[in-house]
Amino acid sequence: MPARTPTTPPSLDVDGLLADPGVGIIVCCGSGGVGKTTTAAALGIRAAEAGRKVVVLTIDPARRLAQSLGLSELDNTPRPVAGVDLSGGGSLDAMMLDMKRTFDEVVEAHSTPAKAAQILENPFYQAVSSSFAGTQEYMAMEKLGQLRTQAERDGTWDLIVVDTPPSRSALDFLDAPKRLGSFLDGRFVRLLMAPAKAGGRAYLKVFSVGVDLAQRTLSRVLGGQMLQDVQTFVAALDTMFGGFRERADVTYALLKEDTTAFVVIASPDRDALREAAFFVDRLGQERMPLAGVVVNRLQSLGASALSASRAEDGLAQLTEAGQGDSVTAGLLSLHVDLASTTARQHAFVSRFAASHPHVKVSTVAASATDVHDLDGLREIGALLAG
Repeated sequence: MPARTPTTPPSLDVDGLLADPGVGIIVCCGSGGVGKTTTAAALGIRAAEAGRKVVVLTIDPARRLAQSLGLSELDNTPRPVAGVDLSGGGSLDAMMLDMKRTFDEVVEAHSTPAKAAQILENPFYQAVSSSFAGTQEYMAMEKLGQLRTQAERDGTWDLIVVDTPPSRSALDFLDAPKRLGSFLDGRFVRLLMAPAKAGGRAYLKVFSVGVDLAQRTLSRVLGGQMLQDVQTFVAALDTMFGGFRERADVTYALLKEDTTAFVVIASPDRDALREAAFFVDRLGQERMPLAGVVVNRLQSLGASALSASRAEDGLAQLTEAGQGDSVTAGLLSLHVDLASTTARQHAFVSRFAASHPHVKVSTVAASATDVHDLDGLREIGALLAG
């Protein structure tokens, strides 16, 4: 049986993507730990130094982006990044999503001052706004919509680079906002809202014994005070329910426009590339514009002329000669490990390319050190551009 020929994927033109004035949003997606934050920051710097007016929105709680960009901290307000070459007319701002602050802004913007104060002081709201599953992804969508509105209104930026939340699954970014919207519009929440809407005696007339039993059960499970907090929160938030779903739908539609480009980030291992493949397929199903895939930390060999088998033969000869503990033997052993890793990683990338032949790919070689400053990010940007 003939040997399988490795598949070389088409190359992702990163500089062409960044220079395209028709692209206003770049969304960096991928599972956790694959380098989304570094990639987003590197794209932002490269675009700004090429003349684009860029804002980078990160949702990474590790705050590595702030350190790499030379900022003491990032918060919910875009701040200019110093040390960037702006001679081309560009600019670079960066911010970190404050999930609770963004939720507070939504409440304040879409309700009266009295109603907003009631919601913000509610204990259940304080828990939901900072820890409820899907809230982070939903608020990332909210903040993206706010930045886009500001960019169109004031001309502040012409490119928004989004570093998506560090979820276990890349699909969480697309699915979580819908799940949160479904929860807020769902039967469970409507059931909790029922007493406040009916009120007093009307409640007894309107609702059946079954619903009353459900309320008593919830009271036992959640506790009377917590149930009351939930009901108060839901009643106060009732006028905003439609707004939650509507804004999520608007931002979701924005992600489908030609002005948006998704860049899927992966590391060169089986699970990360499988996750990337799922996300690429999902983008296709949703008809969302995929720019390409970035494979980070791809191992390469400095002494590529020395094959793993020849290194193993040399190591075996040294061992037989009683020199298995020599420096040369150690180097040969290390080379064997690196060659094996390199072959395995390139095989995974080739397999991905074979199953997605039309997807453009950019690879970034593994670095011996972590990226911790602007020069390191510039180097990553140059590697991304090939």
